[in-house]
Amino acid sequence: MFAGVDLTTVEVEGDSLTVIRKLQKEEIERSEIALESCVFKHVPRQANSAAHVLATEGLKREEAPYLIGDVPLYAKRTVEDDERWLALSTTADGRRLDPLFQRVNLFNFRSSLSRGHCTMAVEKVDFSLKETSPNIGSDRVSGGEKLTSSFDLVEKMEFLFVRIVRARDLPLKAVNGIIDPYFEIKIGNYNATTKYFEKKPDFEWNQLFAFGQDRLQATTMEITVRDKELIIGDNMIGKITVALHEVPPCFPPDSPLASQWYKLEDKNGFTLRKGELMLAMWYSTQADRVFTDAWHSDSAIVSGESLLNTRSKAYLSPRLWYLRVNVIQARDLVPGSKDRNPQVYVKAVVGDVILRTRVSPDKNVNPQWNEDLMFVVAEPFFDSLIVTVEDRLENNTVQCLGKCVTRLSNVEQRLLPLPADPLWYTLEDIVFEDGMEKEANFFSKLNMCVSLDGGYHVFDESVHNGSDYRPTAKMLWTAMIGVLELGIINASGLQPMKLRDSRETTDAYCVAKYGPKWVKTRTVVDSFDPKWNEQFSWDVYDLYTMLTIGVFDDCHLHGGDAVGDGKDPSLGKLISGLHHESFVASNASYLPSFDIPTRYFKETSRSYSLFESKPNRTAVKARGCGVHLDGGSQMWSLRKAKANFQRFLATFKCFSNARQWFDEIRKWNNSAATVLVMAIYCIIVFKPDLILPTVTLYSIQVMILQWRKRQRRPTHIDVNLSVAGSVTADELDEEFDTFPSSRQFDVLRMRYDRLRSIAGRIVTVISDIATQVERFHYC
Repeated sequence: MFAGVDLTTVEVEGDSLTVIRKLQKEEIERSEIALESCVFKHVPRQANSAAHVLATEGLKREEAPYLIGDVPLYAKRTVEDDERWLALSTTADGRRLDPLFQRVNLFNFRSSLSRGHCTMAVEKVDFSLKETSPNIGSDRVSGGEKLTSSFDLVEKMEFLFVRIVRARDLPLKAVNGIIDPYFEIKIGNYNATTKYFEKKPDFEWNQLFAFGQDRLQATTMEITVRDKELIIGDNMIGKITVALHEVPPCFPPDSPLASQWYKLEDKNGFTLRKGELMLAMWYSTQADRVFTDAWHSDSAIVSGESLLNTRSKAYLSPRLWYLRVNVIQARDLVPGSKDRNPQVYVKAVVGDVILRTRVSPDKNVNPQWNEDLMFVVAEPFFDSLIVTVEDRLENNTVQCLGKCVTRLSNVEQRLLPLPADPLWYTLEDIVFEDGMEKEANFFSKLNMCVSLDGGYHVFDESVHNGSDYRPTAKMLWTAMIGVLELGIINASGLQPMKLRDSRETTDAYCVAKYGPKWVKTRTVVDSFDPKWNEQFSWDVYDLYTMLTIGVFDDCHLHGGDAVGDGKDPSLGKLISGLHHESFVASNASYLPSFDIPTRYFKETSRSYSLFESKPNRTAVKARGCGVHLDGGSQMWSLRKAKANFQRFLATFKCFSNARQWFDEIRKWNNSAATVLVMAIYCIIVFKPDLILPTVTLYSIQVMILQWRKRQRRPTHIDVNLSVAGSVTADELDEEFDTFPSSRQFDVLRMRYDRLRSIAGRIVTVISDIATQVERFHYC
């Protein structure tokens, strides 16, 4: 069995305890297997998944390899997971843990595999910032003053572009003389198909396909025309075979090649009498203008409407305005009953937002309020402002005394913070006749100041990480100071986020936000080391702004179930400030290996700075816009609670350091320092006028020393401050959980009990502090 393999000792592991025990008891004839020692061991089924993968994939691929010293690529990840599980269930001296602890570790391990939110790493992880040297800048394309068409911040990726335009004079094979043709493009293992037409005389597809040149495993390309309705026999109508080395290159700034007609051939390679296909083929890079509209070979398993979600896109956030409604007073109201004092208030509605004033203190038909109601509205102004005056009755019911509707497009837009002119608005009384609502003109009036304030900036993101501080009105914008260019190259070491065909996978894409512009890269399907190599640009109006970049997993493709509330889960986030000397990546969360060259150009097109950052690991919160806008940051997290508690204790460290320093001076541990302190004390006592100059000179000296020690390299995550090195898998899983929670009942009960325990200790500490304060107060 093992002849010719040079093995003398073999350990056989299996997850069937009955079989292993039987093999351990029976005598094995070593002469038949050519071994000196053969040991059979039992391992849990969770640690033996590699054998299952090797067996199933081997049968599918019809392979029978000898696994000596290495395993196939499709099984390496499973073997690493098995090693991690064994490390979790084994102590440092090689002893197996108690079964109870094994079950706890198994729960953490399963959380890591099924959700991909955390990593149970045995080895110490290096969180430091690393320099990278990507092959960028080789293909520079000049694009004018702003250089917005340059692609020198990303690596060059060559693609084979194939455009299927239309067909004519196709030979008819159907019985009724009408065919439903479609095209099939086959290059090695890649197989792409166009859409098909049902019973149409003219066939025009105009579809574009892009195949990565580094993954092409063939020398020819075969384009086949098939009929969808022909099920019996061969449904091929004709084909075209093209040698890939004959395809011409056409790199930017040249336009894509024009299409031309090609004659169809039969399966034997003979030219058909009828049938021509118009297509175009050329080699180009991701800088080609048609790149974003093409079907990509790295998303070959995606089809249908989901294919549109894999393409790169750019979005612009709508301009937001403050709608100020100043309700002043009302006149000549007619309440339903004259025997009571009306309790009148005003309700304003814009879209789904409802705001109310307080009940007027004037209990009469001429109430006054003088209150401001603030709304946030977005362009274009399709909504209307609906203002109603209501009377609160005694039985908790409300009677409408009048209503007025104002279209937002007719509201005055103000640029300066000056009060708007008050206007009297006519209130329409609502009358019901025969159960039908009927509007009638009424003479009640409502005095209001309604205006759209464009002199302010409406924050739609965190103030500390703001990317835009310009006012809403364009006339108040300052001049542009430069252009920001961002190249998103690749990411490596991404965690599995879902299962597809019983296999872990991740469909990653990247989102970047600066100002009102959002950009999304294409989705790289089924890859833990995706390569995007896409470049984007923004106009810069303020240097002290932040650029936010996030990596997400696309869970809306076929075969991937959306988790939580259906939003794409986040893999990491990076926040960079433009104002740093090196355009640093500040306040960064844990990301996998991530290459992001950035460049900021002034108007002179001179390079202000260029850096390449590579932060490591994964750990972030919610998803999409919520992550970029710091949504979910107010959710409970045990890691953040520990980190903030340590920060709180660190603020009082100066007092303990001062006490320790004073104790060293008092005990003469450093004689020179003690003599110097006594001399300074004597000078202060006998020359008090020197206190202020001395403190000033000392402060200047400290500032100079701190300036020399300032951060010159991109800052990165502080592992000790964020408690990232000691966090457990369950704590991270709780932090990344959706709201409301999507976990099972037993997990939620365990976490609730843990939270009760922590809260109990906090309450005990607060009680002790209150007791000491009361003793000091009453002493």
